[in-house]
Amino acid sequence: MGKLKIKLFRLLFSLFNLDFFFIKRGVCTCCSKRTFFYSTDSWLRDNFYCKICGSIPRERALMHVIESNYPDWKDLYIHESSPEQRGASIKLKNYCRNYISSQYYNDAEPGKLINGHYNENLENQSFDNESFDIVISQDVMEHVLNPEKAFGEIARTLKPGGAHIFTVPLVNKHKPSEKWAELDSEGKLVFLNEPEYHGNPIDPQGSPVTMHWGFDIIEHIKKFSGLNSEIIHIDNLDLGIRAEYIEVIISRKDKY
Repeated sequence: MGKLKIKLFRLLFSLFNLDFFFIKRGVCTCCSKRTFFYSTDSWLRDNFYCKICGSIPRERALMHVIESNYPDWKDLYIHESSPEQRGASIKLKNYCRNYISSQYYNDAEPGKLINGHYNENLENQSFDNESFDIVISQDVMEHVLNPEKAFGEIARTLKPGGAHIFTVPLVNKHKPSEKWAELDSEGKLVFLNEPEYHGNPIDPQGSPVTMHWGFDIIEHIKKFSGLNSEIIHIDNLDLGIRAEYIEVIISRKDKY
């Protein structure tokens, strides 16, 4: 992106008297193109966009981790739960030969193909054991009611040597993780703290937040699934990766 175009964009945004404006040239890991990243909001996590593909920092961080750790990802068997309509999800769908995706429709038949996605509850999946090399989820695990079941099921569906690569906002950081919502004896959702919802690509009402995770998520994953995990934090403006809560977690299944 030329310096003249950058100056023109700065001038354009200045005309709107914006309180915040940030722009940076670089290469997007999601569309693999030279571009510029921009934000008119200081909350970069959801607003620092790629001009070309519209990806945001956590999506670019996820794709960078996938490509750095699994350069042969295009030939692997990948399952993505609750994919986005942009960014890493689009790249994985377009270039991975053995990519499948799932959404959860609780009133539909498990395993049924609906609108191009398999209907899968992460806590009780219909996939066979050791089906995938990689399982991907982006900001999903803070909405799961029974994370112990979900992490266990993900581990079950991974091949030996496979990995769950995912983003989840670690809002509690060094504090212990907290359960934020649960089902009561009648199956009704009950918030244990202030009600909180995040966007959902298939539900305009959004998804309730059920967990506030901290860095101790590593211990929870090990306990629930036996997988060994690491938290990766990337700060790289040349890749448009800078924001709060954009850690990527890799949970690996041991080889035989």
